[in-house]
Order: sequence, then structure tokens, then C-alpha cells
Amino acid sequence: MDVIKAIQHYADKLINDVPGMKALLLDTETTPIISLVTTQSHLLTKECYLIDRIDNRNRDKMNHLKCVCFLRPTRETLQYLIAELKEPSYGDYYIYFSNSIRKSDIEQLAEVDEHEVIREVQEYFGDYLAINSELFSLGQDVRYMFGNSVNEWNHDTFEQTVKGISSVLLSLKRKPTIRYERGSALAKKLALEITNTIHSEGQLFDFRRPDTPPILLILDRKNDPVTPLLTQWTYQAMVHELIGIQHGRVDMSNVPEVRNEMKEIVLSPDQDPFFKKSMYLNLGDLGATIKQYVDEYQTKTKSNMNIESIADMKRFVEEYPEFRKLSGNVSKHVALVSELSRRVAQDHLLEISELEQDLACNENHSKDLKSIQRLIESPTIDEDSKVRLVLLYALRYERMSNNMIKSLIGLLDKVGVNERKSALVPAILFYAGYQQRQDDLFSNQSFLSRGKSALKGLKGVENVYTQHTPHLGDTLDLLIKARLKETDYPFVTDDGSNLVRERPQDIIVFVCGGVTFEEAKYIAQLNVSTPGVRIVIGGNNILNSKTFLQQLSQVGEKFMSLK
Repeated sequence: MDVIKAIQHYADKLINDVPGMKALLLDTETTPIISLVTTQSHLLTKECYLIDRIDNRNRDKMNHLKCVCFLRPTRETLQYLIAELKEPSYGDYYIYFSNSIRKSDIEQLAEVDEHEVIREVQEYFGDYLAINSELFSLGQDVRYMFGNSVNEWNHDTFEQTVKGISSVLLSLKRKPTIRYERGSALAKKLALEITNTIHSEGQLFDFRRPDTPPILLILDRKNDPVTPLLTQWTYQAMVHELIGIQHGRVDMSNVPEVRNEMKEIVLSPDQDPFFKKSMYLNLGDLGATIKQYVDEYQTKTKSNMNIESIADMKRFVEEYPEFRKLSGNVSKHVALVSELSRRVAQDHLLEISELEQDLACNENHSKDLKSIQRLIESPTIDEDSKVRLVLLYALRYERMSNNMIKSLIGLLDKVGVNERKSALVPAILFYAGYQQRQDDLFSNQSFLSRGKSALKGLKGVENVYTQHTPHLGDTLDLLIKARLKETDYPFVTDDGSNLVRERPQDIIVFVCGGVTFEEAKYIAQLNVSTPGVRIVIGGNNILNSKTFLQQLSQVGEKFMSLK
């Protein structure tokens, strides 16, 4: 199971099946779907000479070109397509929709095709973003998750979530048995609706039934609010946490002294072999790996510049433009790692992360409280970090009778933290406190669980804690061993009970409310370490702490007055 290959199959098919010179028309949703799995230069080799958006009406007429359209069948996109067909810019149109289209919409397209340019209409179920081989996202704004309560879906988000997961299943050719988190109304509703979709679209899901049915496991973010709050130390997760990755692109325009060609960086495991090899390395190992490439170049060019730190590497790249030409890819990663290292030092992330990990994994109330108070009072720690520490404290010590949650909120206010940010503390307990969570989030770690893990490789990178394991690790461990309780994670189908003891081979995990790169890394490692089991994971979006705090802010503003 590989979601990148699944979408690539569709991308290649819709280009290869239309011979000759052609243009490719996409919409706002399908543009990132295609750009994540293919490149413009690859499309050029397939005689695709023009890529444009369906909503751009300022196009030259080129009747000699055929037109391949890959579109999500939304009301807005269909209106743009109708306008295109009324005044066609190209000779023939081959229309592929990324999800199911209603019969009435097809009839309307036929009616407006007065120039008789439509040659084909098909459904290709590629309605999601393939981020890594084992990670997908529906690319939704998680601020608009909820309807009238935190236990209700926003109607539009729900509809698109059902379509998105259905397209994942269809592109992977899997008809799963569905299990969901019992304590989540969102997970249950989603599980029931996907089951209905599979039944109503019986022909589409008519795949050869394997000996062991695949499992679709639907989880809820509120059962693990800790993972998206933590500072990250592996490459992909760290870039997303500190800078942000949007559709495989990193905006570096706000980075001090960045060169023009580095203001936007493409970061794709499919298109960048170095990134694919390095994305789960911690910062120190990553620096050492890049240093090997620089050392190899130095040997070839007989350069004797002494390189011991990330800053040395950055200086080397700037002073040797030939290296940039020969190894533009590596110089891109030098720029990124240099910025990550700068942020680690500037934002005091080693100190913050050590305390975060203690709060997530161990219990020592008086020590944790003193450390948090000290960091809140420190003028060198930014507001968001202070708030995240209090959120982790609140989740950890909520049930302790002598907890100091109110006192810490008061301290945040005293040092001038924005009230909207300190209001996130009651919001997280309302959304994901112990009464809202199904499982015991803090029982799975101890002082002896992981210990310290050094970030080795280069001077200037210290030791940090990396003890934390995402909560879904325990859930998947039980599922793989066929010991996941049906009372906690029920089957949707009536015949589910006889499957409890079977060890699953293919598992698709979906997290309502968003998934993290830390969880994706865990899944990738599990795939390597567990022969015979293949897992992919996805969510409404890829979270970092910033987007998770935005989601909590919406919860507080929308629902706290109803409590």
C-alpha cells in the first residue's frame, strides 16, 4: 500500500491515455494533488505542453491541442467547466473527476457541449493529498471541523471527509472492515457513513477479497491531544513545526539573509531522494549526513576549508557557487538545516523540549511546576511555547486535587500573554480533558521507558529528550496482535466479531481532526519493523502545534459559552 504510487497511477493514466500534444486543466483542489506526485518536466515528456487552472478564463485558443481535465466535482468547478465548454479553448476534452459525479451533472455537461468537444468523462478516485508513501491528508482547514458541538461534524467537512476516505480506499483497491473509537461521536458517524457508501457503491468496491480483510481504523484527535503540542526533532516534522510545509512546499521568504533561489523550497520524498532518505533523521544525524556530501565535494575539489558545524557548511555553500550548481539539492537542505538550527538556538527549544517530554512521559509534579513557572517568567521564551507547556501540564495533572492550573493561567496573564492564548487552557480540557478521552493517555510511559537520546553528529547540537511515542502506537500494537478490545474499538459490520482474533495485514488509519508527522514517522518505522503488516495513515489535515492551537481557539470561541 503506497498512496503516492496510487495517485501517480492516476496521474500517468490520464496523461498517457490521451495521445498527442495536450494541455492539462486543474482546479484549486486537484492542483496540489497532482503537483505532489509528478513534475512539470515529467509531464513534458508525455507531450503535456501546458498546465493551467480551469478558473483562468484568459486563455489563448489552441484548437490543435487536446485538453485533459482533472477536477473535483464541486458546484464551483462544474460552473467553470460549463463556461469552458461553452467557449472551448481546445480541440477535444477528456474529463476526469477526482470523485463520484452525479448523473444530473453529467447530463448538464452533455447539454452544454454544443461544440461536441467532449470525448470522454471518467471518475479517477484520487481525491486526497499523498504526502509520503504511508501518509495522506484531505487538506482541510481543521478550524472548520465542528458543527454545533465538538461531537458534531461541520456538514461540508463531513461530506468531503467521507468522499476523501472513500477515494483512498478505491485508489488502494481495498474494501475494509471498519473499526472506530467507541468514545468518539465523530469517529462513529464517519464509520457508519463510509460503511453506507461501500454498500451503496457496491460495484466500485468489488475487489478480490483477501484471506484477511483490510481494516479501516477511525480515531479521534481528542484521544491524544499531546502529540501535536510537542516540539519535533526529526527533519520533516521539524520543518513543518518551525517553518511549515504546504503541499510539499516550504516558504523560506521570511528567513534572514536567504538567497533568492531558496525563498521557496520543494520538499517531496517522491521527487527528492536525499529527503526521502533523511526525513526521519533527527537534526544531529541529518547534519552529519549533509556533511558527508559536502566532504565528498571537498575531496573532489581539493578544498581544505575546515567544516565542523552547520554554520560552517552554510558558509561553504555560499563561498563555492560551483557546489550549488553541482549539488543544488544538497545546498537546499543546508539552507533548511541552517534555519532549523538557528530557530533551535533562538527559541531555546532544547530547554523547552526537555520539559515538554517530561510532562508528556513522566510524573513529577513539584519539579514540573517549578520548571514551568521559571520558563513562563523568562522573557526569552515566546508566548506560544509558554502556553503549550501549560496545556501539557493541564492535561497531565488535571485530575490531581492540588493542581495549579488556575495559578499558571494567572501567571500567563501576569507576564502579558494574550488572553486569547491563555483561554486555550480551559479550551483543551473542554475538548480533550480526561472525561472526553476514551483511553488513559498517560499510563503508557514511565521514567524507564525511553531515556535520553543524543542528537549526535555536529558541534552545536545538544542532547534532547525524545521519549514520547504517539498514543496510537499502543492502539496499533494491540490491533496487530489481534488484542484490540471490541468494546473499546467496535466493528461497524454485524459479522465483525469473528474477525477479532485475526492478525490484520493491511491497516488504514484515519484521525478525525488531523494527523501529525510524528505519527507518520511512527507508522513508517512500524512498517519496516513488522513484516507482513502494511499501514497507511491520514487525517483531515497535517497538524503542527500552530494549527492545533488554532483548532483549540475555535473550540473555545464557539463552544465554551455553551458549557
